[in-house]
Amino acid sequence: MKLSEAILGPDGAAQRRAVAKAITLLESTRPDHRTRADDLLTALLPHTGNSFRLGISGVPGVGKSTFIEALGLKLIAQGHRVAVLAIDPSSSLSGGSILGDKTRMEHLSVHPQAYIRPSPASGTLGGVAARTREAMLVCEAAGYDIVIVETVGVGQSEIAVAGMTDMFVLLQLPNAGDDLQAIKKGVMELADLVAINKVDIDRDAAMRAEAQITSALRILGQHGRPDHAHHDESLWHPQVLALSALTGDGVAAFWQAVTRFRELQQASGRLAARRRHQALAWMWERIESGLRQAFREHPGVRSLLPQLTREVEQGRVAASTAARQLLSVSACHPGLEPGSTAASAPCHPGLEPGSTKTSEDMDPGSSPG
Repeated sequence: MKLSEAILGPDGAAQRRAVAKAITLLESTRPDHRTRADDLLTALLPHTGNSFRLGISGVPGVGKSTFIEALGLKLIAQGHRVAVLAIDPSSSLSGGSILGDKTRMEHLSVHPQAYIRPSPASGTLGGVAARTREAMLVCEAAGYDIVIVETVGVGQSEIAVAGMTDMFVLLQLPNAGDDLQAIKKGVMELADLVAINKVDIDRDAAMRAEAQITSALRILGQHGRPDHAHHDESLWHPQVLALSALTGDGVAAFWQAVTRFRELQQASGRLAARRRHQALAWMWERIESGLRQAFREHPGVRSLLPQLTREVEQGRVAASTAARQLLSVSACHPGLEPGSTAASAPCHPGLEPGSTKTSEDMDPGSSPG
């Protein structure tokens, strides 16, 4: 049986194995695996788009995994199938990841109507992994109607998850900062819903934080997101809720808010527009990633890179100059074999590779060649 057929088949152990194999294939960097992954996505694409994509982010220790388990179990009790894509930070020294978020969801992880996939960030910025978007499509094709993306513990600028989900939720802690902290630009101004977790620890602090963040969201709406200003009840306006993932207090109210958000976004057409924009952004992100990989594998770049690396380290060549030389080789000398003398020649648009003519030979203002 083909992998795509197993994913689209009935839910059960065979489908779960197929989903796991598919995501592993998507995360592979081998060229032959990438070709197979593209074919798989093409086969699955007509069966995607029917889920609700929920992004959940927050600082380390805010209780993301505990909250997701409480929410996931509640949704399953309502008849949903829940997939969780948990992104784990990778070490900048060893490159490894613990992938421990799944262990915090001990009840959800063993439920037959839930699928949890931890993945390493592997140096990808923004709090998510490079293949999170593709993994969401696989889960949707398998029939999971709620797909939750849990980011790594983030700061103020890790906002990539907001660009790949239908709703972006930010978890906050009581006493996490003052009024000024709440209105700083970044992750806060993109949040569709802010949930203050661990209200059971200090309810008074949670109430103060709720008031501060509510005020901050109004200010951000008036200055950066005019559609968030509180003047049109047919549009969604960011809200702030207090809850406790540990006791379950406020989880039902949270999902009611999410449901209301989904209804308003679908009725206004904003949900479909958001997904179209995200699909185009995903395409350009993959183009940029492919260009970086092609640049590193270019024969001329690989030939010239060791020499320029040494010269930059020794201070003989400026880093910006070395970068321009490598980019010129990549752009003007395609297909050169390593060691070719033309590969180290300066690039002048319109000149043949290996030409000795330089910018000093040209008249000021004249066109190259």
